[in-house]
This record gives sequence, C-alpha cells and structure tokens, in this order.
Amino acid sequence: MFVGMKFRSFLAQVFRETCPNCGKGHVFLPSQGILKLPIMLDKCDSCAYRFDREPGYFIGALYISYGLAVLEGILVFFAGVLFFPALSSTWQILSVLVVLVICAKKNYKLARILYIHLFPW
Repeated sequence: MFVGMKFRSFLAQVFRETCPNCGKGHVFLPSQGILKLPIMLDKCDSCAYRFDREPGYFIGALYISYGLAVLEGILVFFAGVLFFPALSSTWQILSVLVVLVICAKKNYKLARILYIHLFPW
C-alpha cells in the first residue's frame, strides 16, 4: 500500500511538472508560445533545489524522450491499423509524424522532469 502511494505521488509530481525535492515549485516557466522551447528554471522557487547540476547532465533525458516518442509512434501506428485498416501506409506514417510533432514539446518536458526525479542529488 505504501509503495503504491509513493508511486502515485511520484507520478503526480512528474505530470504536474514540480520539484522532486519539495513537490511545490515548478521546473519550467509557464508556456511562452507554441513554437518556443520550454524554459527550464535554474532552481526551485520554494526550496532552492538546483535542477541543472552540471554540463551534460540532461544527456540521459534524450534517451527517455526517444523512448516516449517511440512508444507514441507505435501506439498511433497500431491504432491506425486497428481502427482504419484500409488506410494506406503513407497516411499511417504521416499520422505518426504529426502526432510526434504535436507531442515533441511535452516529451521534452516530461523527459527532463523524469530524469530529475529518477536521478536526484
């Protein structure tokens, strides 16, 4: 029971994009626009926890982002095959690419936040 509650708290902090230390402060500034990259804060507003630890720290987040994109692509592809079996392969590939472009900004944020939560200092 306690492990399940901790896991739910972990997921809630990740999806709310909050600090891994206190769970209150936000990791990113509010959205600046659709085409702008999210701006990550240097430290938490509530507890002064440093998010960016050293140069190259977030290289590992690239692998998480890649995994999220692959998972989304596979899910969209199989949903297309299941719900639209007559759809040509060109349209299936195009639908996967559209979903990946739409989800890219959220994947970027989720990957960094997951990485911070998985490998805290």
